[in-house]
Amino acid sequence: QVQLVESGGGLVQAGGSLRLSCAASGRTFSNYAMGWFRQAPGKEREFVAAISRSGGNTGYADSVKGRFTISRDNAKNTVYLQMNSLKFEDTAVYYCAADRRTSTVVLSKENYDYWGQGTQVTVSS
Repeated sequence: QVQLVESGGGLVQAGGSLRLSCAASGRTFSNYAMGWFRQAPGKEREFVAAISRSGGNTGYADSVKGRFTISRDNAKNTVYLQMNSLKFEDTAVYYCAADRRTSTVVLSKENYDYWGQGTQVTVSS
C-alpha cells in the first residue's frame, strides 16, 4: 500500500501559477503510474494529467493541455503538477492517485488504487 499527501494548493489570481506536489510513502514509488484528478463542487471527479512509472510518457485532459505539466522525481517519491495560466474554471480540489498495475499512462480514475486527501485550488477571476 502507498500513502499519498498533496500540497501546494491555494488562492491565486487568474493567469497565475501554482505547483502541486504529491509525496508518496509506503512502497516503491517507481512501481506506480501516477495521475492528477480534480473535483469541483457539484461535479464529478475528472482526469487532469497522468504520468508513467518512468516518467517517459504523459497524458493530459484537453482542458489543461499546454498549460499544465506533470512530472515526477522517483528519487524523491514525488509527483508534481505545474499549473500555469490558471483560469477560474480550474478551481477545484486536486487529488493525486497511484496505479500499481499499469506501467504506462492511466487516464481512467477507475484504474487507480490509491488516492490522496486532496488540496484546494481556488482561482479568482
